[in-house]
Amino acid sequence: MNKWIFTALWAMSMNALLAKAPILSDKQLANPPSKVIRICCAFGSDVSVGRIPFVKKNDILDIDALGKHKYLGGSSEGNGIIYTQKGGFVDLGHLRDYADWTAYLYAVMSADSLIDSVVLRLGIEGGTKTLTIHRALINNYTDKFELAGKIAYDLSVWHEISTWFGASYIPGFPEKFSSFSPEDLYSNLLGARIGILALKSDLEYEEAVTQILASTLKSLQAVDEIEETFLAMEEVENLWWTRKRALPNKKFLLKRYLQNDGELEPWLLPEDSQKQTGYALDVPEENLRKYYSLTIKLNSRFPVNRIFPFKKDRLVSQNDFDELVTFIEKESARLDLKYAKRQLAKNRRAAKKNTVG
Repeated sequence: MNKWIFTALWAMSMNALLAKAPILSDKQLANPPSKVIRICCAFGSDVSVGRIPFVKKNDILDIDALGKHKYLGGSSEGNGIIYTQKGGFVDLGHLRDYADWTAYLYAVMSADSLIDSVVLRLGIEGGTKTLTIHRALINNYTDKFELAGKIAYDLSVWHEISTWFGASYIPGFPEKFSSFSPEDLYSNLLGARIGILALKSDLEYEEAVTQILASTLKSLQAVDEIEETFLAMEEVENLWWTRKRALPNKKFLLKRYLQNDGELEPWLLPEDSQKQTGYALDVPEENLRKYYSLTIKLNSRFPVNRIFPFKKDRLVSQNDFDELVTFIEKESARLDLKYAKRQLAKNRRAAKKNTVG
């Protein structure tokens, strides 16, 4: 598996001393971005939405419609899902969100301040969420770029975890069906990696993301036409997702990407995985976790006693995420088996009825 792709792009980020994070006011620094900045994108093609007849949802994008990146979103951007032959499906909404989170967190850590610890209230997502950055521990040997990317990626993992338990919503639309969809974590980490490179570039942040994103998609061999992404979605229909279910439905996704270790490998179409290897992305190192604490006081949607039988309270941190993902993986397998048995019984009843008839 090829390691991550950004060595070829390093010329765009030559001098870390010239890092240009977005210029944020004290008010902007004190008010973190929302948990979902860009409301996009649903996996699949020609997907039905609820019980609305004749409505089909397609969140796929043409490579020529990328547009210009805007910190925290804007009309100049193109967002959607694009298929790449070496990075699988890439969700540009997720990617841009976590590039911007990386930039925001770097700006917070780099702000002139004598405060030893920065405490950010991140609202409610599966419970009250608080991020504490231990600035007193950060020294000249600490890679603040990697640290910002690590925190941003952990925030994305928490979003997927809370979504699984039905504890994360976008306005008017429950997201439980979309938890750990095939492109989520890879797109999130790709966004954090692009954010890191943009911060190290001597270009202005938004222009850097615009250029690095285009170069990255080219390196990942993004398809040229929107129809090719549509056909790629069609190829994995009934393998990774099903059109038999309308959004939002917890049975809509047939496979969930739950890999969350040292590197993330993309899911490719069968013909692509046979002829070439995908680009794996390195997750920022675990030892960076000592510089921050992402704590969540879990709400009632989480079966705490089942997940953490020896825990005396409902407080978790980034150090508990692996255990939560393992629980979700086992629960997903259990539910898949349950649904399969139910469908088998249904098929047998139908066959018996036809025989009698």
